[in-house]
Amino acid sequence: MADNGKKPLSGISSGQTVIFSNVDAGCELRSRLAAMGLVPNARLKVVSNGGFGPFVINVRGSKVVLGRGVAHKVMVEEACK
Repeated sequence: MADNGKKPLSGISSGQTVIFSNVDAGCELRSRLAAMGLVPNARLKVVSNGGFGPFVINVRGSKVVLGRGVAHKVMVEEACK
């Protein structure tokens, strides 16, 4: 993890669970992500991160597909076990 404990979602491996921290984006994208359940302290499980193509996560029991650019803007923290 980075010094502040935050890392881009795009750098998280499949199968790992992390905590949503924030997103480095404008109001429109933040609102869209919030509507999909990506809000501060939400637990996210990475379903698929093959290094290319869509990025799939599980948020509150629902699968959410994000583009790689968006996944790179989403900052997460390590989840306590």
